[in-house]
Amino acid sequence: MARFVILTSRKRAIIALVHTVFFLLLAVLTGLAVVRPLHRGAPPSAWIIATIYVIVSGVLLVLTVLSGRGSERFYFGLCTGAAVFGLLRQLLGDEQMHVAVYIRVLMLACAVLIGFMILNRHSRPMAASAEAGQEQ
Repeated sequence: MARFVILTSRKRAIIALVHTVFFLLLAVLTGLAVVRPLHRGAPPSAWIIATIYVIVSGVLLVLTVLSGRGSERFYFGLCTGAAVFGLLRQLLGDEQMHVAVYIRVLMLACAVLIGFMILNRHSRPMAASAEAGQEQ
């Protein structure tokens, strides 16, 4: 079985997957909104969103660095990339970074698929031990 450093249990994998699905839905919904470039006179809400993107991108980058090799690192890398593209879109606006919407959705959709694969890996030993227990 692959060595997981962060997603070490089924519960952690489920929590990560729920967050990723939520952010995928959020990326789809916010992709419909028009984003103007961030500038000195931008509304405070735009600055708050940019700050949130910076924090989330930083945390996800740390998780990517700390994660185990393989699917776990790929999962966190996709989530980090999606957050960075969201930040770039917030900073540069839709005119320069409209493609970021599609890249974010694609990266998060791939992360959801990998999250299900990780969750499946956590389910396999439990299913095998349950079958062995029923046979006895």
